[in-house]
Amino acid sequence: MPSFTPDSDLDLLFDPALIPDDVRKVLAEGLHLRPLASTDDARGLFPVLTTLSPSPTPARDDFAAHFQYMKRYSGIYYVISIVDTSNDQVVGTGTVFMEHKLIRNLGVVGHIEDIVVSPKMQGKKLGLRIINTLTHISEAQGAYKTILNCSNENIPFYQKCGFKQKENEMAKYAEPKPPSLKL
Repeated sequence: MPSFTPDSDLDLLFDPALIPDDVRKVLAEGLHLRPLASTDDARGLFPVLTTLSPSPTPARDDFAAHFQYMKRYSGIYYVISIVDTSNDQVVGTGTVFMEHKLIRNLGVVGHIEDIVVSPKMQGKKLGLRIINTLTHISEAQGAYKTILNCSNENIPFYQKCGFKQKENEMAKYAEPKPPSLKL
């Protein structure tokens, strides 16, 4: 079984100091919350994401290039991972990305996406911890609001996290194409 890898030994997406201490302190024992690491693909990130939506594990080089792309745009992408320290595996993740707008006095909006917790770890308030962390990061980066889209069955959860139902989401999906890395 792999041993836990400390943050100091990892290439992290952003400065871990952005993660609020009050959230870290209330995580269950044996769990660690940190920024996405360049090697989280090898820690089970994609099987956890598949719980939310089909997410086949990409080739190592493709993930590494994608990670570096996000890191290059520091201040835009904030992806966090919750890691089980007993086996060094990702058990939860979420993303907030910062949209720099022309309206609202050139305001910034945080968009929360891809909130997922491994089924074996659900019921431990990890989703709440992920949302609280991403909201904190969004606000710390100057967002005038933080928004997300969710299914109707998840509305009560997000209301418990302080979000209010507002407006409607529309989507238009592109025709399926073979995957390609366009970075």
